[in-house]
Amino acid sequence: MPIKDKQLPNEQGYFGQFGGKFVPETLMPALSELEQAYLEAQADPKFKQQFKQLCRDYIGRPTPLYPAEQLSAKIGGATILLKREDLAHTGAHKINNALGQGLLAKRMGKTRIIAETGAGQHGVAAATASAMLNLNCIVYMGEEDIKRQSTNVFRMKLLGAEVRPVGSGSRTLKDAINEAIRDWVTNVTSTYYLLGSVVGPHPYPMIVRDFQSIIGRETKEQVMSLYHRLPDYLVACVGGGSNAIGLFHPFFGDREVKFIGVEAAGQGLETRHHSASLVTGRTGVLHGTKSRLLQDKSGQILETHSIAPGLDYPGVGPEHSYYKDTGRATYVAVTDAQALEGFQLLCNTEGIIPALESAHAVYYAAKLAAELSHDRLIVINLSGRGDKDLDIVAQRVGMEL
Repeated sequence: MPIKDKQLPNEQGYFGQFGGKFVPETLMPALSELEQAYLEAQADPKFKQQFKQLCRDYIGRPTPLYPAEQLSAKIGGATILLKREDLAHTGAHKINNALGQGLLAKRMGKTRIIAETGAGQHGVAAATASAMLNLNCIVYMGEEDIKRQSTNVFRMKLLGAEVRPVGSGSRTLKDAINEAIRDWVTNVTSTYYLLGSVVGPHPYPMIVRDFQSIIGRETKEQVMSLYHRLPDYLVACVGGGSNAIGLFHPFFGDREVKFIGVEAAGQGLETRHHSASLVTGRTGVLHGTKSRLLQDKSGQILETHSIAPGLDYPGVGPEHSYYKDTGRATYVAVTDAQALEGFQLLCNTEGIIPALESAHAVYYAAKLAAELSHDRLIVINLSGRGDKDLDIVAQRVGMEL
């Protein structure tokens, strides 16, 4: 039976016990301004029509829902469908949110965009939207991620963005967000912080979810058209969690559809070298929101690891924590080695090179499919393409590019 999400988040920005606004007092007016502008934009048919038209003509939506027949046949179980976000402009789902927030920034009269990035795809998407909308763009990126994702760094620069390296902490996504927030506090009047995932203080988790929900809405229409019923499972990788929430949220009330989020187990959950906040984390506050985090007994944030830069984050969006606590979604973890298996499996069976983030979901979905009958339907959100990861994969398999 369908269930309602009670219009979450509530007015204070909470999904159950998770969410809220834990920020310096100087940012509270900016968050209020953002929320009001967003609600007004969502009620404006012209804004919604502009976003819809650009999704079609600029991003290339709707992205296909592809029956992976060779992959399904090799596994010999359930039927696997791929939601092809890798075919969206810039090569990942990140452009949906970047374009939506870029339009919102323009509407608010902001002239300067700041963003953070880990895998580089959000940075590329923010730079792309800024170029198209004639906005200045600065992207904060950890030095470790700059080394791992040099191709995306070059793409951002080609698109006119300034990439600012972050050398503090683990030099990854967490630290890039820290620097972006510091910039925003200093330049709050002229600057729009284009946050890339369903994390951060309210209203960001709601805004990013709403722009990314186009993934799930399309999937629902496409699977009904192909099979005249809803899927049995939705599987997506989870770092901050935007591609997963984008797929899951439109199916929230369809209780028969099971949600599975796949986190990064890195070198193993028994080590400290992983990024599985939902599987192993505890409740705490990071980057302005209350959610599940990787932290020590004193509450200090732990360093994380994943072969996939976009999953290398010690927290997760508050809506995912709510889904876990209420049992609406199940969260699992896949190691680096297993993700590489998923990566190569999809390459060899379907001629599709997935992002390493998406490869985590591919691996788990393949194992799940093998245990199910052919009439079961599994949708994998193929959140991005793997061009950006070829250096990482080549190094791991002992090849030279």
